[in-house]
Amino acid sequence: MVARDSVARTLRRARARVIIRVRRLRNASRAKGRRFTWARRAVLAATLLAVALVPYPVIGSASVPSPTSCRTHCRPVGTAGKILWSRQLPGAWTASAGLSGTVPVSGQAYVAVGHGLAVVGVGMSLRAYNSSTGQLEWDHELPGFPAGSAIVSVRVWPGVVTAGVSYGPGGASRAEIVFSSTTGQQYHWYSATRFGGAVWATTQTTVVVGPGAVTAFDNSTGKARWRRPTGAADQSWQVDGSDLYMTVAAGGYLGSQPVTALRRIDLATGVENVVRPAATAFHGTLSSVVSNVVLFASNSGVTAYDGLTGLWLWSLRGVVPESTDPSQGRFYLTQGTSLLEVDPTSGQVLARASGSAVAGSAGLFAVRNGVALGLDQGANGEAWGYDVSSQQVVWTASRVPWPHYFVDLGGLGGSAEPDGAKVIVAACAKLGSKSTPSPSISGSTGSTASTTPSPTSTTSPTSPTGNGSPINTSSTSSISASGTPSPSPSATPAPSGRLCADPELVAIYR
Repeated sequence: MVARDSVARTLRRARARVIIRVRRLRNASRAKGRRFTWARRAVLAATLLAVALVPYPVIGSASVPSPTSCRTHCRPVGTAGKILWSRQLPGAWTASAGLSGTVPVSGQAYVAVGHGLAVVGVGMSLRAYNSSTGQLEWDHELPGFPAGSAIVSVRVWPGVVTAGVSYGPGGASRAEIVFSSTTGQQYHWYSATRFGGAVWATTQTTVVVGPGAVTAFDNSTGKARWRRPTGAADQSWQVDGSDLYMTVAAGGYLGSQPVTALRRIDLATGVENVVRPAATAFHGTLSSVVSNVVLFASNSGVTAYDGLTGLWLWSLRGVVPESTDPSQGRFYLTQGTSLLEVDPTSGQVLARASGSAVAGSAGLFAVRNGVALGLDQGANGEAWGYDVSSQQVVWTASRVPWPHYFVDLGGLGGSAEPDGAKVIVAACAKLGSKSTPSPSISGSTGSTASTTPSPTSTTSPTSPTGNGSPINTSSTSSISASGTPSPSPSATPAPSGRLCADPELVAIYR
């Protein structure tokens, strides 16, 4: 009996070993085919914004099969990496095999997604789509601005949408226009600083960084609820939840004088506190804020301060600010080709994703809930999410030809929904002619009205020309949600590439 049991146990063990070996062989075979693809996506290089305007060689092929995106009303499938819907983009677009991907022939496009909407600004056209189904909710051409004006920022807030418009010689002036997110009705427009605009909004109130002050306006009447003077020089700023941090520097963001203090303004109430450093000045330039920890960057690295007291917290040398993840309360810094996840309070490096740039990977766009968003270049492009802590790709969206993320720094706009599960990209389903037309003036598709809006005037919802009541993932010199100057669309050359016969706006469930 004992011998029989011994033989049975031996047979069971042998059978188990065979099963394990078969499974290992099967898994190895599966992994071999995708090892290179996933490894190259793990590379997190510089942000797309830094290279969005770099020309790349002309694409060699004449066409590409259409992506398998749905063309009618689509339902979210509940699986990360699935394409929810796609819609044709207006205007002339070009497709490049490089990091720029699918972009307008002239100027730039801006997208914000959140609160049930995906809003696109191109030239002087503003379109709002249902972010879950792709249904067009409303479509407006913005009238009353001179030729050459252009939308340079789009934001989606609870109940309202804001669009920054750059106008005048060299795009030196800016207006911020407030719309109902439900109907698209224009409420009011307000003068904004060149690197300012809407920084916070609700159904009732919109807060605007304008000339010499931060002001909260009543959406229904256009009157000021509160106003906090900020001085004659335009300052850098960052938003952290419902707090606005603005520098106090003698020459503003254009000067070389140090930052001697920070204004911390509660955007809901207007209550202001002045935060001063223990030393004579903060070291470096204002870069980002997470959980009331303020990060300053310099040539040597970064320095973190307590945003409530001004006390020094920690410093890291040889790193560059890359992104923030407000939902998890993390800074993301780059060190060489590595991406570091850093605890804001202690400065401890919680995770490190390392690699080197390789062909076909465009690198990091943003980080949401610990997952870095990236894309692959070219006709067979893919969007993907890379979990920084576990250091593995957690989702992919295939067949997104010549993809492009709409970059808007600071997390107030851009391709990625701040608190939701959607990513918006541009793609080119089919290439057009081989040549790229000469660049035209940015925003030339907008109104050519001769009346120029005055930076200090106010207007009614129907006419941004200067009578009536008081009125960003990037820009004709706008500040992309972070108080950092962005390139001017009017100075943007046409990207090197092919005309796109079928440009699309694509929504991906992440």
